[in-house]
Amino acid sequence: MTGVAMAKKGSRRITVAGLEFRWKVRGRPTYDQALGWTPLTFAAERAAEPGALLVVSMRCAHPSNWLGLPATPVLPRTVAAAINTALQRGWQPSQPGPPFVLDDLH
Repeated sequence: MTGVAMAKKGSRRITVAGLEFRWKVRGRPTYDQALGWTPLTFAAERAAEPGALLVVSMRCAHPSNWLGLPATPVLPRTVAAAINTALQRGWQPSQPGPPFVLDDLH
């Protein structure tokens, strides 16, 4: 899967390692997230020259899950930590390619 771009509407900006990124949490959970079957995720990409998307899975439920499962908000410091980790692991955010998945963030 290549050429996946994140919608600008509802995204927030953050600067990490001197680069500007946009990030977004899905406002409404997917069906699986609403039932707590899959975790909360967020996406990030370079603001100026988007390439490969970063997709981060958290170890908690989406805040809008239907079962009232415990959820943790995605804070800018969490996003910055995820971006730094992905960059250290080889994510090249300006290069086109498949999404870079980070699913072991604490």
